[in-house]
Amino acid sequence: MVVAPVNKAQQATDNVANECVAPSYWPEACKHLMKKDRVMKRLIPQFGQACLQSRGDAFVTLARSVVGQQISVKAAQTVWDRFMLLPKKLTPASVLRLKIDDMRAAGLSARKVEYLVDLALHFDNGAVHEEDWSSMDDEAIIAELVAIRGIGRWTAEMFLIFHLMRPNVLPLDDVGLINGISKSYFSGEVVSRSDAREVAQAWAPYSTVATWYIWRSLDPVPVEY
Repeated sequence: MVVAPVNKAQQATDNVANECVAPSYWPEACKHLMKKDRVMKRLIPQFGQACLQSRGDAFVTLARSVVGQQISVKAAQTVWDRFMLLPKKLTPASVLRLKIDDMRAAGLSARKVEYLVDLALHFDNGAVHEEDWSSMDDEAIIAELVAIRGIGRWTAEMFLIFHLMRPNVLPLDDVGLINGISKSYFSGEVVSRSDAREVAQAWAPYSTVATWYIWRSLDPVPVEY
């Protein structure tokens, strides 16, 4: 009896895919990318079904991104777990009621406390128009988010991809995307943002999907934000 070798990349992706529901545009996006791009034609069949899933609510997602800045994944999880014990439910209003000393005791730096308070204020006073996001374009949402202290363009783009699941986000500040393009399209040579943008011209209007597969080419286990 001959046993086929296990494709660990495929297995890891499929295991997660079984638990997730891909965005409605994903099948059409894969067809488009495989038709337009030689690398995508090779990559997409390797990794099977996608698993891009919106998690939590907008405020919680952004708060978690602030807590995790500039520390390891393990450390970020520890601080987040402690922080989550402070309010009964994490909402903008509940964060504004927390004591600064308690937030610092959970492991948050003074700056991150300021960022979280500013984030909570933006949501609490209606400075971000969450109810209007479905009708706003990507750049308008990014502009709203980067006005919040501690939220940069990269974080806003990750929010567009992983929370709002927008189909055509190209995060040129993402190191993984640049490294993946270098590896898959330029035989490992260093590439510029201009080079990456030129490659991505064939991806529109599904740059999010292509980016997801580029990330998978570096790490078969999907990252969630």
